[in-house]
Amino acid sequence: MGIYVETRIRGAIDDLWERTQSPNLHSQWDLRFSAIHYLPRPNPAHAQRFQYVTRIGFGLRVHGVGETVGERETGNGRRTSALKFWSDDPKSLIAVGSGYWQYLPTGHDVCFLTWYDYQTRFGFAGRIFDRLMFRPLLGWATAWSFDRLRLWIEQDIEPKTALQSSVAHGLARTGMACLASCIVWIRFQRRSPLLVRGVTLAAILVGLLWPVPDTIPAARRCRRRPQRQRTRYTAH
Repeated sequence: MGIYVETRIRGAIDDLWERTQSPNLHSQWDLRFSAIHYLPRPNPAHAQRFQYVTRIGFGLRVHGVGETVGERETGNGRRTSALKFWSDDPKSLIAVGSGYWQYLPTGHDVCFLTWYDYQTRFGFAGRIFDRLMFRPLLGWATAWSFDRLRLWIEQDIEPKTALQSSVAHGLARTGMACLASCIVWIRFQRRSPLLVRGVTLAAILVGLLWPVPDTIPAARRCRRRPQRQRTRYTAH
């Protein structure tokens, strides 16, 4: 069960290619990586390797290595970039994986999509944690990052600014939901406990589902399932 994310970006495919293929630009918009660096490639015929770092909180970092194993462009302007990645860091849940990016110009915009999958470590416990927590979170982070990239290209909103706006908006929604719950609890908790529970639940749902302004990244704007069968490029 791989992770699939798709978005449409109004912009030039060359601009999109540069911001996704250049390590210093890629790490700015992709929430999954804190830093990406190309490793030396003495022989141009060999695959390009890169090193990545991800901060996981509490001062901890996960290190890994990736390798671009194939790039191609077809006559209609479509581009594909395939890669594989792995980590020997004992803190990394991901042991090894592979996937691809595709850039599909449609005339008015570019359909930008990714599919990737990976194997976990830590045995049965690792597989359970991945299915219940890590994989959904990673899929959300990928989709949110794709929308942040879209805003960068379409509206020239810097990734750092987009992150700050997203955090502020999330805190505001959470604060409003908590305030509404507190007001109802103070006024009605003795009269109708059932009403309090219902309003609290409604406040939480409103906070989660409240529309996000188009100037703020939102994972929900990205497609998480392909509309049609696409060829999967798997790195070996």
